[in-house]
Amino acid sequence: MSLGGMALFAILLTTVSLGRFNSGSACELVGNCTTDVSHIWGQYSPVFSVPSIIDASVPQGCNVTFAQILSRHGARAPTQKKSDVYKAMIQRIQSSVKEYGKGYEFLKDYEYNLGADDLTPFGEQQLVDSGSAFYQRYQDLASEFDPFVRTPGSDRVIVSAQRFIEGYYKTQGRDASSPMKSILVLPEVYGFNNTLNHGACQAFEDGPVSEIREQNQKTWLGIFGPAINQRLNSRLPGANLTLTETIYMMDLCPFNTVATTTAALSDFCRLFSMDEWASYDYFQSLDKWYGYGRGNPLGPSQGVGFGNELIARLTGTPVDDHTTTNSTLDSSPDTFPLNRTLYADFSHDNTMSSVFAALGLFNSTMDLPLKYKVSPRRLHGFSAAWAVPFAGRLYVEKMQCGDSSEELVRVILNDRVVPLRTCNSDRLGRCKLRGFVDSLKFIRSGGLWDQCPLDG
Repeated sequence: MSLGGMALFAILLTTVSLGRFNSGSACELVGNCTTDVSHIWGQYSPVFSVPSIIDASVPQGCNVTFAQILSRHGARAPTQKKSDVYKAMIQRIQSSVKEYGKGYEFLKDYEYNLGADDLTPFGEQQLVDSGSAFYQRYQDLASEFDPFVRTPGSDRVIVSAQRFIEGYYKTQGRDASSPMKSILVLPEVYGFNNTLNHGACQAFEDGPVSEIREQNQKTWLGIFGPAINQRLNSRLPGANLTLTETIYMMDLCPFNTVATTTAALSDFCRLFSMDEWASYDYFQSLDKWYGYGRGNPLGPSQGVGFGNELIARLTGTPVDDHTTTNSTLDSSPDTFPLNRTLYADFSHDNTMSSVFAALGLFNSTMDLPLKYKVSPRRLHGFSAAWAVPFAGRLYVEKMQCGDSSEELVRVILNDRVVPLRTCNSDRLGRCKLRGFVDSLKFIRSGGLWDQCPLDG
């Protein structure tokens, strides 16, 4: 089942008249030729089928022998901190603006009620669909074992895992009333090693590298934001919105959209052109690249622990790691079995960005420029929306083909086959298992974890 199965959402978005969205400038300038605005909302995009040069179906003559999913939680409300900021901004607009420009009139009576942190009903359904898709794709592996499921302790991620299991069980024709029986929850607390939630590397969290992301985003915002900010303030006289609040106004488009059960496009979305949305998407991509990915010196190291767990599962050997793994859990067959064929882990967009960097999935991607935007195609498949959208998912498959005794590994990210260039992949994007493991030298050597302590 393709991610494109979210048909209702796609139909709603493509049938709504978007007015200013007819501009082709985004496509002409940066090659981002999507006509679906929901595909350029950065990490707030609902998951969609990313274009793949290589066919993502199982190749003829091959049998999948192992599958691991690493999934982001589904669509959610803003975090509590952001929700408070958004609400205060709306209240200030409504108390200070007396005349609303054309197209902005809805703000006069808009009521902010998005809540905070939790999955939306739409987000829950995303994970039901994801569980169903996982079963349909890998049902030949489901006869002996259920997927072994882990999640960090945030409610939205736990509920995502529950809904995934419900979708999996329902498609399998089983009772889905007790999904928690199949889920191992890893607490998100300081001092508890957790490969599904970053936080254990002090230099990454609080050192100078933690400031790179914001500095680089600020540079790009200073280029694309002023014209938008000027227009907003001219249509909302008295609001005096800042550049940062310009981004907040754009944030309210995806958050209000996924807050509805039908994912009906929010009025906020129509305030901006497609080119402006492409710039917003790039702004969010800078966050992931320089905050948690290869653009941050310590970003990839936050994904090393999960990488070593993946190696252990692929090879059936004990975990060898001294970064973020929990040695007590990973040494027990009850909490880290090595004999399963299906594994399902759930996480957050930031940690997943670090995992992808550690695995080398975007090693061909240049550091993202700060003064002009570059399309995901030119960035070898990287953008926040293409990599870590709401309910985004990575599949790692092991397969056996023909008479060969050597298994192959393939990686699929949101329906896009990611060519494994670090191990000289074949024309179908696959590497031999041994070659894949050997290519993960950064992971097997512990990354740059020795740089995590802060001096003084």
